Amino acid sequence: MDNFKEIFATYGVDYDATLRRFAGNMALYLRVLGMLPNDKSLEKLGAAIDSGDLDNAFEAAHTLKGVAGNLGLTPLCEAVHTIVELYTAVQAEYQKAEAFVETLKSIHQI
Repeated sequence: MDNFKEIFATYGVDYDATLRRFAGNMALYLRVLGMLPNDKSLEKLGAAIDSGDLDNAFEAAHTLKGVAGNLGLTPLCEAVHTIVELYTAVQAEYQKAEAFVETLKSIHQI
């Protein structure tokens, strides 16, 4: 058990909090964690970014963040959180830019 705690700590996972989410059942946690490679969220995120589909990129990042968070994969969750927050900030600035364009249109024909 201590070896598991060391491995969790080395990666940055809160062992106790994560195991509580799985009712203390390490076998269940390991089974669910083993499904991570089957999750296609990262693949979808990459494809959406490559194609410029920001809505689907956001959705895939948000899904991946949830999966990582539920599994206690804090470093992965934090990395994806950065993408989600960045998208939100970019989206807000884009909306401001659109409002700027509309304001200029109303004043001057462009």
